[in-house]
Amino acid sequence: MGQSGEGDADRTVDLVARLVNTHTVITYDRRGLSRSRLDDPSRGATLTEHADDAALLLATVASGPAAMLGCSLGAVIGLHLAVRHPGRIHTLIAHEPVAPRLLPAAERARHEHELADLRRLYARSGLAAALPEIARVLGIDTSGRDAEPGLTPQPINDQRRTNFDYFIRHDFTAVLEDTLDVAALAATATATPTRIVPAVGRTTPEGVFDRRCAYALADALGTDVVELPGGHNGNTSHPSAYAAGLRDLLATHVHAAQP
Repeated sequence: MGQSGEGDADRTVDLVARLVNTHTVITYDRRGLSRSRLDDPSRGATLTEHADDAALLLATVASGPAAMLGCSLGAVIGLHLAVRHPGRIHTLIAHEPVAPRLLPAAERARHEHELADLRRLYARSGLAAALPEIARVLGIDTSGRDAEPGLTPQPINDQRRTNFDYFIRHDFTAVLEDTLDVAALAATATATPTRIVPAVGRTTPEGVFDRRCAYALADALGTDVVELPGGHNGNTSHPSAYAAGLRDLLATHVHAAQP
C-alpha cells in the first residue's frame, strides 16, 4: 500500500483492519518518514528510488506479483514501480496520482508552479499556512463531515509535523523533478500482466489537479476511470466502503486472469 502525502505505515489503520480478513496487507514507512531513517536527512529521494524501495520490500515479503493500492504520491510511486520492475505487481489501483507529467504541457506547467508555490509558502510561513492551500489544490475536504463514523483519531502531532516537513521539502521536489515516461508506462501496461486502474474519489471536485491526472492516465492507457468512495483521502475517511470497492476491483482481476 503506497500512502499519500506524509502518511506512514499507520496512516490507513482503519482501512487495513477492514481488509485483513481477506488479504495480506503490507504497509510501510516511505523513505524519510517516521521509522525510516536516512543516512543524510538533508537529501530527499527521487520517485524512482521510492519505487525501488517498494520493489525491494515486495521481493522480500511476497512470493509472487502483488496488488498495490497507491494513493496520491503513492500512486506515482506505483507507476514507476510498474515501469521499472515489470511483473512485481499484477494490479495497481492508482488513486488520484500527483503526476504533472501526465498532463498537457501548459496544464502541467501551471500545476508544477502551484506545487512550487506551496513549497515556498511552507518555507516562509509554516505548516498552518500551507495545509489549507494544499487541501485547496488537491480538492481535499478537511471538514470531516463527509466521513464514516468511528475513525481512529489521527491528530497532527510532532511525528506528523516531522513527516509533513520531509514530504513538503523533499517529496514535492521529487514530483517537480519527476522522470515518469508516459509512453513507457503505456507500453508496460500493454506488454506485461500489470493492470493499472486509474481511480478518483467520488466527491473530489472536478477540475482539480489530482483528479485531472487520473483522467489523463486513463487516456494514456486507453482505459476507464473508476470512482471510489470519498474524496482524495477516501481510503482514510471511508475505510469500510473503500475496502468494499477494493475487493470488487481485485475480484475483477482474479476473474479476468482465469482461463
